Amino acid sequence: MAYTGTYIFAERTVRITSLFERVHKYCADYRCEDVPSPDITVNITAEDIAEERVKLSSERAAEDYIEELAVYRVIAENMPRFDTFLFHGSCIAVDGRGYIFAAPSGTGKSTHTALWRRLLGDRAVMVNDDKPLIRVSGGEVTVFGTPYNGKHRLGENISVPLAGICCLERAAENSIRRAESGELYPLLFRQMYRPYSPEALAETLVLFDKMLGSVNLFRLGCNMDIGAAETAFAAMSERAERQPRS
Repeated sequence: MAYTGTYIFAERTVRITSLFERVHKYCADYRCEDVPSPDITVNITAEDIAEERVKLSSERAAEDYIEELAVYRVIAENMPRFDTFLFHGSCIAVDGRGYIFAAPSGTGKSTHTALWRRLLGDRAVMVNDDKPLIRVSGGEVTVFGTPYNGKHRLGENISVPLAGICCLERAAENSIRRAESGELYPLLFRQMYRPYSPEALAETLVLFDKMLGSVNLFRLGCNMDIGAAETAFAAMSERAERQPRS
């Protein structure tokens, strides 16, 4: 038995045909009416699940969970055709602008954006806590929520202009400064999904470079108290206010 549904990710229609129902429940908030010619078609086979398991290096994970990951991989492989790529980071929106925090896993990205929500209340909305999609087109950079939003499922089906990216690292005292793309390139490059297709990879690298040249970049040394959010928000929002709103 196969399960089929159509969804909208980053303003592109995606028809998913899967062996298990789980992925359709996972993506339910992004479901739309079926269309004759979707932008992306995903047809998962048992072989796809086996290959994804090898990539994940997990023998114990359930097959329907592995399929869930395989679906997003196919989507990520195809998105560069539409000026869009997957990025690993925690994205929060404040007053209609998006801010992404990037760092190696376990550094505290999600903890830091939780401090922003504590500081700013209803002004702050989680876009995606783990794997947002980013579109770079016409001189604008837009970040999109997806259902692949982390183990705590923090995110919304929304899009916002991306105002800044901040590389986060632990420190005893809170401090933030502007950074150049060359300084942050190695770390941010590791957070970018790198497609297996040579063509898609080349397209992604072009989009990645355009993104770095279009948004404000920061380096944040922080502890995990509310002062870290105050320091980061003050600097990042002040810089964003100098730019026209999309």
